[in-house]
Amino acid sequence: MAELRGKINGSGLKIGIVVAQFNELVTKKLLDGAVNELQKYDVQPDDITTLWVPGAVEIPRITKKLSDSGKVDGIIALGAVVRGETAHFDYVCAESANGIADVSLHGDVPVMYGVLTTNDMDQAMNRAGGKSGNKGAECASGILEMISLEKQI
Repeated sequence: MAELRGKINGSGLKIGIVVAQFNELVTKKLLDGAVNELQKYDVQPDDITTLWVPGAVEIPRITKKLSDSGKVDGIIALGAVVRGETAHFDYVCAESANGIADVSLHGDVPVMYGVLTTNDMDQAMNRAGGKSGNKGAECASGILEMISLEKQI
């Protein structure tokens, strides 16, 4: 029985990171975690492109355009949606998740989903480098693994 596993090695890879500006206090920490992790695994700074979008709903469109461009080997989508007092949270979470999943399934390159959906700002900060780790860093190692795995298929 054959078994394939992706390797975490970024040498020679070009990575795009699409980041929501909304809740930038959180998303900047996610971005820093992702960039540090990518560089840890030999992705060169000049091979990382960061694209800032207004909010989480805009992430899928730019992710799709970047995927179609042929300029990157993989994409990390980062955002932070914090529950408020209205149903807006539910719509933003669903639309961004569905849109990013669609690009991941049908696009030319793998996409890692790093959009936090939390009940409050404390939960978001804990997932952006606090006591729960950094989801941006997790996505960075994950995208390298996915690129490697896809190359083996």
